[in-house]
Amino acid sequence: MTRDGQAMLYGLGAVALWSTVATAFKVALGYMSPLALMWLASLVSWALIGVLVTRQGLLGQALRHGWRTAAWAGLMNPVAYYLVLFGAYDRLPGQEAMALNYTWALAMAFLAVPILGQRLTRMDVAAGLIAYAGVWVIATRGAVFDVAFADPLGVGMALASTLIWALYWLLNARDHRPPLVAQWQNFSVGVPVLTALLLAGPGLAWHGWPALGAGIYVGLFEMGIAFVLWQLAVHGVSRTAKVSNLIFLSPPVSLLLLYLVVGEPILASTLVGLVLILAGLGLQQWQKAPVPQESS
Repeated sequence: MTRDGQAMLYGLGAVALWSTVATAFKVALGYMSPLALMWLASLVSWALIGVLVTRQGLLGQALRHGWRTAAWAGLMNPVAYYLVLFGAYDRLPGQEAMALNYTWALAMAFLAVPILGQRLTRMDVAAGLIAYAGVWVIATRGAVFDVAFADPLGVGMALASTLIWALYWLLNARDHRPPLVAQWQNFSVGVPVLTALLLAGPGLAWHGWPALGAGIYVGLFEMGIAFVLWQLAVHGVSRTAKVSNLIFLSPPVSLLLLYLVVGEPILASTLVGLVLILAGLGLQQWQKAPVPQESS
């Protein structure tokens, strides 16, 4: 198999796992609070990535260098990002939280203007207008001329998670830590903070075996294995656009799983809004990653 072929398989594996996380979030949040889920999933992911760091001989480097960056990066991801994201999933139907979360790429384009000094193109603006029109359709559940959102706090949290995620990656543009080392260090900062928040709030509690299984699944696949597979895909492919386009496969599968497993009826407003969001993302990506001409 060619290197690009292997990278595509890794990318498909990551996208397949990400397609299940909206369902996993809703199932897990049916048993425990967002904070309890965040703590358990982070602990599992920290342990998994720690094993991978050790097996690759990177533990010494991880223990010696990079903690100044991890001190603030770990507070953003996992702590702030996932707490806000899980809060959104706790308040909204999974299909709405999932669709709104896909606008993080647009948020990154707009935040890059003040942070990195980049300029917005007309295509960026058009893509943003189309995608955020989809956000409006989802937030109003189809009543586009009614400003009374069904759950304004849940919508606000979903959109805030996109800003935190985009800001995290923009601020990490000059982060030279190896990806696995960075992820493990960030969780090493985040787990103690989440433990303190949990002990100061609801405290440790047993939520049952199904809750434990759901939390472990989220930690292993959303925060752990999917991240590793995606890194292998991005670093192994000859052209990033080949694997980045795979992410557009995830939303339809997520909707289907939410319907079959959680029993969420698929709202027409979600479908229309998601089509607009994906159209905006596709327009933006088509601009930033044109297909090169093949030489004869």
